[in-house]
Amino acid sequence: MKLSDWPHFFRPASDPAAPPLLLLHGTGGTEHDLVGLAERVSPGSALLAPRGRVSERGAARFFPRLGEGVFDPGQVIPRIDELAEFTQTAAREHGLAAGSARGLIALGFSNGANAAAALLQLHPEAPLAGAVLLRPMVVLDRAAPAGSLAGRRVLLLNGALDPIVPGDHPARLAALLGAGGATVETVVHPEAGHGLAADDLERARAFFRNA
Repeated sequence: MKLSDWPHFFRPASDPAAPPLLLLHGTGGTEHDLVGLAERVSPGSALLAPRGRVSERGAARFFPRLGEGVFDPGQVIPRIDELAEFTQTAAREHGLAAGSARGLIALGFSNGANAAAALLQLHPEAPLAGAVLLRPMVVLDRAAPAGSLAGRRVLLLNGALDPIVPGDHPARLAALLGAGGATVETVVHPEAGHGLAADDLERARAFFRNA
């Protein structure tokens, strides 16, 4: 894969101690959507942000859906395979986490959070050391292979009032990732919906400070 085949934004680190981030936007977003958020929660990080290449009535996504919360694994998996290839190629060509076992940390919102979770489930060899997933849901009901995610840290941030994510999905997703050995923290904000809350930023900042 040539990086020029996939629209993306890249900015090198200004703080060598800050973890490099993979930014994955929500439906209808662009490669620039999460840059401001990343600057607030992990200042100085290198930023790698691809744009979703699936169009849903003109809205960019990382994989298609059949309806709200309805997915066909046969359509999701090939797109995640492509995203894994992009991530590996970009990490190599941009020198991200070179010589480090740490790797990139995904910061994803909604469809982007789901894409990051699927990357961990399907491609533990991808250069991801962990993830902060904002408003994720279960897209692939498939446990990560045993031991494949050992040493990875994942933070799930959901809202109890979210009209899109079913209430049982955060715990289910945590179990699917935990089956691979990931250390998963699940936070469900009692007064939050699908939009972000101030507490999301505080918890993300704490996560990245300890990365």
